[in-house]
Amino acid sequence: MDIKTLIFGHGGYPILLFPTSMGSYYENKDFKLIDAVAGFINDGKVKIYCPDGIDKLSWYNKGVHPAERVKNHIWYDKFLLEELVPLAKHETGCHKVITAGCSFGGYHAANFAFRHPWTVSHMFSMSGAFDISGQLDGFYNDETYFNNPVDFVPNDMNQELWNMKIVLGTSDRDMCKGDNERLSEILNRKAINHWLDVRQNADHDWPTWRQMFPEYLAQL
Repeated sequence: MDIKTLIFGHGGYPILLFPTSMGSYYENKDFKLIDAVAGFINDGKVKIYCPDGIDKLSWYNKGVHPAERVKNHIWYDKFLLEELVPLAKHETGCHKVITAGCSFGGYHAANFAFRHPWTVSHMFSMSGAFDISGQLDGFYNDETYFNNPVDFVPNDMNQELWNMKIVLGTSDRDMCKGDNERLSEILNRKAINHWLDVRQNADHDWPTWRQMFPEYLAQL
């Protein structure tokens, strides 16, 4: 299938910016997350790639067996690794990409980064959740394991994990706060440096993410 992608910018660090649950490639534009970092884009510091999501065919597809949900996601992962990432590297001249996303997009950002740490320099998750098992109606196999960061990261010894810059953004009223604290503890046990950013008086919503994203890009 064709997967639509919006691209913003003319140069700089390449960023794969994922949509939220069952969101489309234009979602981050429509909810003004792109506007929040327009200065970085216009100055040529970042080039942002917003791929369409396929969650309706994978994790949220209750019309097929859970094993098929996982397989459909693996096809999406192959698209990212073998098509979109090489394009982003070629267009920017960078040898690694950045992954980012809000809510379920944070899962995609983290899962791709931890699965392929040799090709990701930074990972910015904003209100992400990192345990996919709840989407599979009790089904679990090896392919589930390798797409469930809270399961495979504790046993992953790829040295590139220690070179990645990782931000786990969450907030005091975020329904995913516990997920971020859980992943942070996993990273702490492995002595992987990261920033667990817990915002106060903030919600699991776009205004919080529009504040987070430019602050994270300012670290580049």
